[in-house]
Amino acid sequence: MSDKKIFTDSGIEIKEVYSPSTVNHQASTELPGEFPYTRGVQPDMYRGKMWTMRQYAGFSTAEESNKRYHYLLSQGVSGLSVAFDLPTQIGYDSDHELSEGEVGKVGVAIDSIEDMERLFKDIKLENVSTSMTINSTGFILLAFYVALAKKQGADLKKISGTIQNDILKEYAARGTYIYPPKASMRIITDIFEWCAKDLPKWNTISISGYHIREAGSTAVQEIAFTLSNGKAYVKAALDKGLDINIFGKRLSFFFNAHNNLFEEIAKFRAARRMWAKIMKDLGATDEKAMMLRFHTQTGGATLTAQQPLNNICRVTIQTMAAVLGGTQSLHTNGYDEALSLPTEQAARIALRTQQIVAFESGAPDTVDPLAGSYFIENLTDEVEQKAWELVNKIDAMGGSVNAIEQGFMQDEIARSAYEYQRNIENGSKIIVGVNKFTVDKEEPIPGFKIDDSIRQLQIEKLNKLRSKRDNGKVNECLQSITAAAKGGTNLMPLVIAAVENYCTLGEISDTLRRVFGEYK
Repeated sequence: MSDKKIFTDSGIEIKEVYSPSTVNHQASTELPGEFPYTRGVQPDMYRGKMWTMRQYAGFSTAEESNKRYHYLLSQGVSGLSVAFDLPTQIGYDSDHELSEGEVGKVGVAIDSIEDMERLFKDIKLENVSTSMTINSTGFILLAFYVALAKKQGADLKKISGTIQNDILKEYAARGTYIYPPKASMRIITDIFEWCAKDLPKWNTISISGYHIREAGSTAVQEIAFTLSNGKAYVKAALDKGLDINIFGKRLSFFFNAHNNLFEEIAKFRAARRMWAKIMKDLGATDEKAMMLRFHTQTGGATLTAQQPLNNICRVTIQTMAAVLGGTQSLHTNGYDEALSLPTEQAARIALRTQQIVAFESGAPDTVDPLAGSYFIENLTDEVEQKAWELVNKIDAMGGSVNAIEQGFMQDEIARSAYEYQRNIENGSKIIVGVNKFTVDKEEPIPGFKIDDSIRQLQIEKLNKLRSKRDNGKVNECLQSITAAAKGGTNLMPLVIAAVENYCTLGEISDTLRRVFGEYK
């Protein structure tokens, strides 16, 4: 036996060999589709239904993004996933002074329902499932989507998709918040309440560990902080008098997949087990309300600008981790994303990676194929145990909102990110092509460039919209939003009415800024 010690990035020691004596045997009798769902939320998993292959896309104008969506649908994606630009994410129209230099850059610019119509031109919303990565303005984008579905004559009971709508991780890791935590939580519970009645198939929140991981957390921190945030949303909904067995079924999660194959698989299995216990303790009795359903995206932070074609291999490993870990839907990153938005070729290879794993690898043929492995079962237990320690710490602080306000999560993530970077710099962590196996001369990779003239196009559209709409009606709509925000009635019906009367995203955001203030 060698005396060399090896640890995962979460600090879990990996033994040289695993045997029956190292495993908790209770796991070996558990079946997929049964509480606590360690082995998956469906008894037949991918034999019954393949995961949704959902490629995240959105850039420049709605027209350009619409072309990419039609291309992806023609290549076999089974769900759309929309990336929004920074001004849209933080509630500014494209003509706002703070939007300069950012319009259409990291996603698509959406200012009004007219942009939403252009984004989904010739796509029937009843026939696709759409995920929207949007948080502080999630309720406005959902209103645009619902208003468009109504225009198309769709049955709202059949409309399916997800808004990310997870504001707590924005304060902890990502930064695209607008309002203070309590006001933001109120908007989120308004969405839960409205959708439960009017949009029953919509996933009202995708509680996101992805950005926590991208900010530098470990795998253990990713699930601990995400599940704690989930708990805070559930408690806020319960305080509002909502039924956990109804809204609990519409909660979904969003995780990252990194390169340590076995730790990532263990992380997904542990997260399901933990969430089932959390929901049961909070009073859920319906099985579907205890199931952790999640979308995975491969790790953006793991992509290297050096030797970018190596990223195809990284994304493949991460895809295997997500599939072997039991994901419900998956986005695979383009190999060139450390350099620019993905080119069409990179997006196609990313989708083909999923299709090859689905149809050529055999990985989906049996449910939870690594169950019973001494190593995987042991690692699942260790990840879970370490994650509970963090969850209990957060509970002792009074929950996620308090832990974020005290800076606990932010400090923990920063410490892990620093540690990881230090290990790369001292060579104890090898990143192929970065600190080992480097080349003197890189082959240039053609990038995907966004033109700065996009902002001018959006401004022209906004000017046209404002000149032809009924501005008296617009003011009425914004006044009724102000009254509801102050009075505590549900905002969703009023925001939908506002977007149907051509109020812009920025106007609605600003109306609420005046009532709720901004978080600094």
